[in-house]
Amino acid sequence: MVAFRNAESRPILGRGPSPGLRFFFFGLLAIGLMWLDQRQGYLEAARRGLSMATYPIQVAVNSPAAFWDWLHDVFATRERLQKENAQLQLRLRDSDFRLMRFADLEQENLRLRGLRDATSRVAQRFIVAEILRVDLNPLRRRVIINKGSRDGAFKGQPILDATGVVGQITRAGTFSSEAILIADAEHAIPVQVNRNGLRTIALGTGDLHLLSLPFLPTNADIKVGDLVVSSGLGGVFPGGYPVATVVKVDRAATQTNAEIVAETAAKLDRDREVLLIWTDEPPIDVEPSEPAAPAAKNGSKP
Repeated sequence: MVAFRNAESRPILGRGPSPGLRFFFFGLLAIGLMWLDQRQGYLEAARRGLSMATYPIQVAVNSPAAFWDWLHDVFATRERLQKENAQLQLRLRDSDFRLMRFADLEQENLRLRGLRDATSRVAQRFIVAEILRVDLNPLRRRVIINKGSRDGAFKGQPILDATGVVGQITRAGTFSSEAILIADAEHAIPVQVNRNGLRTIALGTGDLHLLSLPFLPTNADIKVGDLVVSSGLGGVFPGGYPVATVVKVDRAATQTNAEIVAETAAKLDRDREVLLIWTDEPPIDVEPSEPAAPAAKNGSKP
């Protein structure tokens, strides 16, 4: 009975061939399979099939990590692009600002070159002055410039720009001066027609663009398009400098003098810099607001 009980109580896994025999069998089987695979390639199809069968499992296992990496790259890329975009916008604004400043400097350089070239034939010395303030009174065409007596400015000194006569100084302070424009209704300047030398007086009309030539008879040799230049009489404005261009000539039969209107050559409504000039002529004390004979004083209305 005891022997039977011991035989019945032996474990099932312990039955059969011994472990050494089983190891030897499976070793031979593995070597055989490796030889067949190496020499004949019989297991290549099996491996391919197993690889295809396990690919979805590999994808499923790797998906969480791959999704996390993708999500991190997306947000990192978006943040980087936002920073780069902000930096580029800042640089673009800075470049636009610099470009505008460069364009302004270029225009200023062109204006100053024009001023220099324009005075080379009429002035012995000149300085550039900046217009600080413009009189807003429509009946007064006056400006304040940033040059005064310490810079050599004097009462009656002529003022030019790159295209024509601008006006003259009426009051010279230490650091700034007041100037009257040729378009002021109280200003007059001796001029002559460049085409034939016909001399007359040009008076301001109050309009920044127009002058009047009221002292020419109806039979005067003047026509639309004629250039009117300073005559140099009176010793204030240098001769030969553009003043205006005739735009209207009305010879009414009932009038003794022709109605002649000329457009100013200087850009009186756009100038930011003007020229104070010195010539060989001695300065003449001129007060444009005081009426005087046209031939004697060119700063007042006759």
